[in-house]
Amino acid sequence: MRAAVLHEIGQDKLEIFDDIEATGFGPGRVRIRVRATGLCHSDLSAMAGVLPQPAPFIPGHEGAGEVLEVGEGVTNVKAGDRVVVCWLPACGACPACKRGQTELCLAGFMNAGTPNFKRPGGDVFGFAGTGTFTEEVVVDAGCAVPIPDDVPFDIAALIGCGVTTGLGAALNTADVEAGSSVAVIGCGGVGISAIQGARLRGAAEIVAVDPVLSRREAALKFGATKAVSPDELADAKQSVTAGEGFDYVFEVVGRSATARTAYENTRRGGTLVVVGAGAMDDFLQLNMFELFFDEKRILPSMYGGGDVLRSYERTIALWRAGRIDLEGLITHRVPLVDINEALDQMRTGVSLRTCIEI
Repeated sequence: MRAAVLHEIGQDKLEIFDDIEATGFGPGRVRIRVRATGLCHSDLSAMAGVLPQPAPFIPGHEGAGEVLEVGEGVTNVKAGDRVVVCWLPACGACPACKRGQTELCLAGFMNAGTPNFKRPGGDVFGFAGTGTFTEEVVVDAGCAVPIPDDVPFDIAALIGCGVTTGLGAALNTADVEAGSSVAVIGCGGVGISAIQGARLRGAAEIVAVDPVLSRREAALKFGATKAVSPDELADAKQSVTAGEGFDYVFEVVGRSATARTAYENTRRGGTLVVVGAGAMDDFLQLNMFELFFDEKRILPSMYGGGDVLRSYERTIALWRAGRIDLEGLITHRVPLVDINEALDQMRTGVSLRTCIEI
């Protein structure tokens, strides 16, 4: 079967092979025919070595498709079911799951260290234990989440990561209050989803911050009340909040520099939500006095900061009701053979989400 493979960390191009085999099928496992997958910035971060991932590997973790086969003991899905791939399944038994913080379950991360593909040259890993830039993938049953028949595969793929992460940051982690002021730094697919979440919660002012003009223009269509470049953020802070700072600031880039900017633009007593996935050696500097004196809350948001399965259901319900726009997030579509074109679209910022059709 075909798949896009990164040979070594640090390479910026993927190579298409047609001799890949999905491995590991057996009890408790599910084989999925991938139909659509989104390109998430985390895929680029893993390719660059910002996020830890053994190589060679197949990127992709935001996918949807149909079940081809289920192993012994699998009861949540059956052959023919339409599913979204959940890259962070909850085991239901660890301390985090028992506390209701299923997004902090580490069971899914353990899958990332086990190869789930092979080719004549040897084993191949799947990013985040999945690897959806391929025609088929074998995953734990908990990674295959059934979806209703009326949800298209491309929409379902977005729900698998970016939309759930952005919406959840606003709805679960920040719990944005009606009438509040919000700034979102970084307006790709995840940032736009955070904007939609803030709009759902009734935020009065939502300022989108991004260096790319097309993304700023898109943010206005998705609910932002103002869109500015990073250089214009100080003026926006002054005009929208009289210089006090925003009630909520979402950092959706994953860099200490933008996190520091987000902190400085959060009002005293306000909330900074860290959504972007950054590097382990990129440190955010805060002094002890400002932490104490400003009493700003710093809330990291992992995969939307809530129960993933419930978040999927909520997103589908909101999409059906026309309360959120998911179709509009897909700005580009490419076949798997043109995956490097999709990478360029992400790197240059011209796309919100590129859907890879498989």
